[in-house]
Amino acid sequence: MIPSLKKNEKKIIVLIASIGICMSAGIIGSIFTSQSVDSWYKAINKPEITPPNWIFAPVWTLLYIMMGISLFFVWTSQRTARKTIALIIFFLQLILNMLWSAIFFGLQDVFLALVDIVLLWTGIFFTILAFRRVSNIAAYLLVPYILWVSFATFLNYLIFIMN
Repeated sequence: MIPSLKKNEKKIIVLIASIGICMSAGIIGSIFTSQSVDSWYKAINKPEITPPNWIFAPVWTLLYIMMGISLFFVWTSQRTARKTIALIIFFLQLILNMLWSAIFFGLQDVFLALVDIVLLWTGIFFTILAFRRVSNIAAYLLVPYILWVSFATFLNYLIFIMN
């Protein structure tokens, strides 16, 4: 019974770390967002379909938690080459995720942010494919993420056109 408890404790630590890694990406991105959301972002032209500012924090929090749980399923799976590739792709898309906020809100470069978010969408797509080869649940947990980023990509494009 004791070895089982230790195994469960390790899984809990990995789950917390997985969610923490993803939430950290969001926290880093929010540093750039908070500096511009009430100034530059407020002043630029945005399409009517732009959600209210208050919706972004809860949506992204939920998405980062789901990403973390997805990461957990892959991280705790059997060690294989597929797992390694899936984790590499996941962390590459996570870097692109953080970069988008730095580019869009920090640098206030809507075009470069558009390039980044297209690369991010591609990274998420390939992460889902790679995660599916390791864990179906992990892949399905990322579907809301790619849907939200699809919408965000469209918004970024419209903002680029309007400004």
